[in-house]
Amino acid sequence: MTEVAANLNADIDGNTVLVQFNLNGKDVRLEVQAFASLAEVLRERLQLTGTKIGCGSAECGACTVHLDGIAVPACVTLAATIDGRSVTTIEGLSPDGEPTALQKAFLESGAFQCGFCTSGMMMSASALLLRNGYPSDQDIKMALQGNICRCTGYVQIIEAVRKACS
Repeated sequence: MTEVAANLNADIDGNTVLVQFNLNGKDVRLEVQAFASLAEVLRERLQLTGTKIGCGSAECGACTVHLDGIAVPACVTLAATIDGRSVTTIEGLSPDGEPTALQKAFLESGAFQCGFCTSGMMMSASALLLRNGYPSDQDIKMALQGNICRCTGYVQIIEAVRKACS
């Protein structure tokens, strides 16, 4: 655990912020360290571990969540900035517990290997599909350009996003 993550519950400098936001369809009120990333708060405070922390600098996309419906890297988004906003994580992508068309398409297409990047890929792809229900291959590639996968290559991932549209 990082020093920052270990100190999330501690009020070291009295530098905490109260945030109220909607998380996966539920209202949340939480006091957070002003410097804590959204990814750290989701994982360490709220036990939503589907949001992965890979690079910590918005380069890999593993931490992608939706902020007001837009895909953002949670590792560089300060939790203090989400007051009054809506956050959706991979755990909230399917609120009724039934897999979405995108989740089914990822499984059917074998669009994962180790799975580390999968939640970020799905969150970026689902944000695209919210904006554009029938994206071109170029649209899909652009939406996923901030997500790195070291295991599968991208053919199956693009195929899965395409399949989710049909």
